[in-house]
Amino acid sequence: MPCLFVVAALAAPRVIVVLLWLFTSWFRGMFNVALWPVLGFIFLPTTLLWYTAVQHWFAGQWTFWPILGIVIALSIDLSPASHGQRRRRD
Repeated sequence: MPCLFVVAALAAPRVIVVLLWLFTSWFRGMFNVALWPVLGFIFLPTTLLWYTAVQHWFAGQWTFWPILGIVIALSIDLSPASHGQRRRRD
């Protein structure tokens, strides 16, 4: 059961990105090269969502709250990769 929660937590930002891409114009005109959203979808989906939110809601102004949000988004995206697998002591 805990594995299902982990899978759902990892998939949730990607599902939101796909839904926004398919049903809204959220990403339209945001990136000059299509490679950046694809890489963001694969490696940093929460950061991709926050970056686009800053562009829409804060008019691209990187003040205190957007920077704090990007730090939190990066920590969410990078935390599972930074811990790795720990060895069990039996």
